[in-house]
Amino acid sequence: MSSDSNEVVTGRLGTFSGVFTPSVLTILGIILFLRLGYVVGAAGLGKALIIIAVANLISVLTSFSLAAVSTNMKVGGGGDYYLISRTLGIEFGGAIGIVLFIAQSVSIAFYCIGFGEALTAILGLNGHVTVQLIAGTALLFLFMLAWIGADLATKFQYVVMVFLILALLSFYIGGLRQWNTGLLMENWVAGEGTASFWILFALFFPAVTGFTQGVSMSGDLKDPGKSLPTGTFAAVFISILVYFSVAVVFAASTPLQTLAGDYGAMQQISMYGWLINAGVIAATLSSAMASFLGAPRILKSLASDKIFPILNPFAKGYGPSDNPRRAVLLSFGIAVFTVFMGQLDLIAGVVSMFFLISYGLLNYATYFEASAETPSFRPRFKWYNKKISLVGALICLGVMLAIDFKTGIAAVAILFAIFQYLKRVSGPARWADSRRSYHLKLVRDNLLGAQKVHAHARDWRPYLLVLSNDEEQMKQLLDFSSLVEGKSGITTAVRILQARGYRAVKLKAEAEKDLARIISEKESSAFSLVLSSEYAANGLAVLCQSFGLGPVKANTVLLSWNEPYAKNDDPVQFHNYRELIRPAIQSGCNIILWDQKDLPESDESIGKDKTIDVWWQDDDTSRLMLLLAYLITRDDHWEDAKIRLLACYLDRDNEQIMQMLSDTLDEFRIQAEPKIVLGVNEKVFFDISAETDLVFLPVSLKKDDALMFGDLPADQLLPGLKTVAMVMAVQKIELDSSPEEGRAGELAHLFDELKHAEKRVDAAKKIAQQAARSATDFIKDADDMQFNDPDLLTHIKEKLALQEKSEEANKKVLKEQVKLMEVSQRAKDEGLAVDNEAP
Repeated sequence: MSSDSNEVVTGRLGTFSGVFTPSVLTILGIILFLRLGYVVGAAGLGKALIIIAVANLISVLTSFSLAAVSTNMKVGGGGDYYLISRTLGIEFGGAIGIVLFIAQSVSIAFYCIGFGEALTAILGLNGHVTVQLIAGTALLFLFMLAWIGADLATKFQYVVMVFLILALLSFYIGGLRQWNTGLLMENWVAGEGTASFWILFALFFPAVTGFTQGVSMSGDLKDPGKSLPTGTFAAVFISILVYFSVAVVFAASTPLQTLAGDYGAMQQISMYGWLINAGVIAATLSSAMASFLGAPRILKSLASDKIFPILNPFAKGYGPSDNPRRAVLLSFGIAVFTVFMGQLDLIAGVVSMFFLISYGLLNYATYFEASAETPSFRPRFKWYNKKISLVGALICLGVMLAIDFKTGIAAVAILFAIFQYLKRVSGPARWADSRRSYHLKLVRDNLLGAQKVHAHARDWRPYLLVLSNDEEQMKQLLDFSSLVEGKSGITTAVRILQARGYRAVKLKAEAEKDLARIISEKESSAFSLVLSSEYAANGLAVLCQSFGLGPVKANTVLLSWNEPYAKNDDPVQFHNYRELIRPAIQSGCNIILWDQKDLPESDESIGKDKTIDVWWQDDDTSRLMLLLAYLITRDDHWEDAKIRLLACYLDRDNEQIMQMLSDTLDEFRIQAEPKIVLGVNEKVFFDISAETDLVFLPVSLKKDDALMFGDLPADQLLPGLKTVAMVMAVQKIELDSSPEEGRAGELAHLFDELKHAEKRVDAAKKIAQQAARSATDFIKDADDMQFNDPDLLTHIKEKLALQEKSEEANKKVLKEQVKLMEVSQRAKDEGLAVDNEAP
């Protein structure tokens, strides 16, 4: 049975057979039997335990991420590739899929070479060629098992499990018999001249990479969401206990020099040495078998998604289990090539880098999914926090760079190159990933952040509603809107249908599809919106007032002057564009009427030796036109266009006025050529702008709906011009406002006034309290005087003066408190937080 798409299928394997067994057998493999003793001997027990702890920390953190993401979706075939691609998207998925497939295929050779080394030592043979021949023979045997399918390979794993358990028991018994606590303490630290920490880490790290073998078999599991976290955590927990305990037994039973110089030290410690040999053979073959099952399934899943056309033939499966035989054959070829390259330790470093990349991306993908905070992120695995995944991703990156900085950078560069390639050539997304949810989360956070900051003239940018019901006109308007956006605005393409009832629903659905098609064909960044209303003018009025979200609101309406009128019997289109101008203006939106006759096509010549005329009247409309002209020059094709500012509101032409115009442009920070035009009439107008590539014309709307440029009707001017944008500004446009101006400055001034009023009240209270204390003390002294005391009269006068001063101070307090209450109320009315109620 073949599969052309990466569907979520139901397999036949359970947690123990499909996840725990292949994972634990791969983890407890060649590194355990042939390299762990060397790591302990070269590093000392203390550093060896740190190496084991750091390596397993990565596997534990990644297991948490795996448990979260695998219980949040139905997991299809492809394991890590499937989870990453369905979270980060097709580009990251395709890049990591290639890396994972190569890593797994190279791992097959890695384990087969280990098998060759072990069997060569057991048989007493010598020579690198002998190792390669034995590895090649084992590779051929495993290839036949993988070709047949997963069922036979799974049964083979149970036999391996028995030998593995017997080998470990034999080692533990032998090690406990030789236990020496003094030797254990002595072996805590290795001597000088040993290998560096990160070289030994790179050598050991492939030992923990097997915990994702069960993930690679995800397509063959009965219940991936349950089996993957349970089986993976169980395998990781068991392997941690084994590696730590074996390292301690090594250090307590054998000197470091012996461990560092003899890869077969485990056999010497074990009670039955032949069981270690059997364990080595079983472990290496089972690990290679697990990789032989995982790698082809990753490639098949990648090919089924049709990301790389060259890989499409590998999507085909055979038999009831959909066995990916073509992918098995390619994995076999890569493994054969790697085997005959030789050198186990060199391959170990390469494999480590590949797997670190995949684990780092798996952690990041889970963090990315959780950070989007989409309501659909509801993993059944409850013991998860997104910070765990972030820490896991950072540790993977740090370890990559620490092992080999240049190789790590090169690996990241290769991944990035594949990502960029897929970003350019990949077609439409074939599945839903988390990127859209993440962007929506950013939209929410940024809108809330923008809402907390007061609007300022410096923040103004064009939020355009582009209205047209004609396809060709809409295309032209989208071309123009993409220019005036200036890489900072937002365009929404709008269709207004005059319809109601059930017919309106049908027409709206058809119009939405048609509008989406037009936007796609133009490769525009515009959004689309279709509005149905019985009266087009009413619909636009409501749209202009309500369109937007939070601080992002429509501020400009773009219409086509040449919009064809609908027939009177056509209920869908509005009959006159003038119906829409007044409602838009009354709703507070600026108006741009676009009259295009011959706008140059988008090619590299656009903007070279081009001219933009802005007819300047020194008002808000003029400032809006100048700003739009500047935004057009931000486009790559118009960056060399020259802007001419044609001042037509002046009654004289002299150096002082020209200097004033130049100074104004300097304040606006816009490069333009000022020119004074006196006595504007049709002849003067055409002489200046008839050959101009784009003309911005300020117009006003009269009571009879006539558009006028001063005293000249726009209808008379347009036929003699190439391309015209007629503009009417309703909003206040400021091009030279300072940061201190505007709402923020006003509130700051009010805040300062409030604080000053509070200080005045406090100062008045202090004066009143001091006056009251002085009067009270004086009265006490006066009461002690005799009636016939000659100073009594003087004291009485002073007492009255002090009482009067105290009363004036109290009146001052009341007056300042009233002012404070007034300022506090103004602050509250303006939305400024007031800490305390004014007295």
